[in-house]
Amino acid sequence: MVRRAIERHVGTVTSATAVDGGQNNDLAAVVHGGVSGPVFVKAVRGTSRPMRWLRNEITAGMLADGIAPAVIFSEEVEADDLWLIVGFEYLPGRPADLTPGSVDLAVVGRTLDRISALPAPGIRGLHARWTVPDWWSRVRDAAPDVAAGWDVERMDRWTALAPAAVEGDRLAHTDLHADQFILGPDGAVHVIDWGWPAAAAPWVDTAFLVIRLIDAGHSPAAAEAWAAQRPGWTPDDDALTAFAAFVAGLWTYRAVTDGAAGPWVRAARDYAAWRAGVAVS
Repeated sequence: MVRRAIERHVGTVTSATAVDGGQNNDLAAVVHGGVSGPVFVKAVRGTSRPMRWLRNEITAGMLADGIAPAVIFSEEVEADDLWLIVGFEYLPGRPADLTPGSVDLAVVGRTLDRISALPAPGIRGLHARWTVPDWWSRVRDAAPDVAAGWDVERMDRWTALAPAAVEGDRLAHTDLHADQFILGPDGAVHVIDWGWPAAAAPWVDTAFLVIRLIDAGHSPAAAEAWAAQRPGWTPDDDALTAFAAFVAGLWTYRAVTDGAAGPWVRAARDYAAWRAGVAVS
């Protein structure tokens, strides 16, 4: 059924190669054959958050034209359940290298500049999603050892300021990291996986990249110095501290409650500690 839907749009499929990292989809594969060359196909079964996220990727393909993968086709199919099937342009390339001294940092910065200049009509504001003011208290309740050494009440006060700090009307990806940048052999750069776009202040995506730069080996000061070269980098110190406190609290809570852990969580805490002047071992 899914194959037939795909072939209605691209012609006869001769082979398909599964793509790693498609955990939010029931199908993620590069489909070969047909009349248009390889196509990257994602499909989700059943009305759910992953289906909403896939719809968001369709929207982003229009709002971030030339940056997000172009949408070749999308179709809903009713069989044993509702399926959403989306075909994206296939983008060969490699992820970005964010380590200190990498030549990729310049092109990543220019890509951020392009995204931060885009409007976000009809996209929900990040400030409306960031409604929890006490992530740090929740971390302490769930894992007291992880919160040890932090002034939880102070971090919650910073966290509560984050929604107002990030409010804006520019398009934000909100989940940028090295693997989301595809650097093509022809020099083209694209950004993939637009499942969580938001309207936000123009500096927000760059602030998310600051955390990833720290994870890649930059000091917090060096990461912010890199960010300060971006024309959309307009936050004041309080806005950045509120952002860092919110993200570190949120990511840490997810890590201790559902196992969504990774080195980026530690990097987020390191950034929040540096911003808030906290000495944590």
